[in-house]
Amino acid sequence: MAKVRVRQHVNPLSHKYRHPIAPPDWNQVYQDMTQPLHLDIGCARGKFLLQMAQVEPEINFLGIEIRQPLVIEANQERERLGLSNLAFVFGNMNVAPEILLQSLPADKLFWVSIQFPDPWFKQRHSKRRVVQPELVIALAKYMVAGGWVFLQSDVESIALEMTERFQAHPNFVRQHQTPWLEENIFPVPTEREKSTYNKGQPVYRSLFRVR
Repeated sequence: MAKVRVRQHVNPLSHKYRHPIAPPDWNQVYQDMTQPLHLDIGCARGKFLLQMAQVEPEINFLGIEIRQPLVIEANQERERLGLSNLAFVFGNMNVAPEILLQSLPADKLFWVSIQFPDPWFKQRHSKRRVVQPELVIALAKYMVAGGWVFLQSDVESIALEMTERFQAHPNFVRQHQTPWLEENIFPVPTEREKSTYNKGQPVYRSLFRVR
């Protein structure tokens, strides 16, 4: 399958992306709705989840991505592999996130990962960053107690901002005393993670437990 070429960044505040995510019928998506769920926000081409769904077949995986061509490509690959525990959905997770989250199977959202999000370096573009206080509040409401939030970035200031926003909510408890978590908690690295290490550059990670 030919690789889809898309813009690296899209402005999530533009009118085109200011619509709530339309949830699919999850019963038509997942073969076993009783399995716990891992939500990956900003999944890009979905390679991380495509591998994770094969490594962890007893977990359902959901990737959200704002660039629709990548979602189409990822779902085609999911179908080719015959993965019934994986779905990719197009949309902006910062527009009415509760609409998607409340549609998910109840008491199943155990993992949320946000990995190498678009940094939007300029302060005037900070509202375009994915981890906004409203998203943290919505996740706190719908995640299962005892669940996990995993954050990572190759930009320290972005990793710090994401970490501070989750730390500011009483439902999320940081799980390490060191400034950054040394190891990825998942058995599969993302493409950006591999690329960063190949360049000899650091990755900044935080891990939270849900109260």
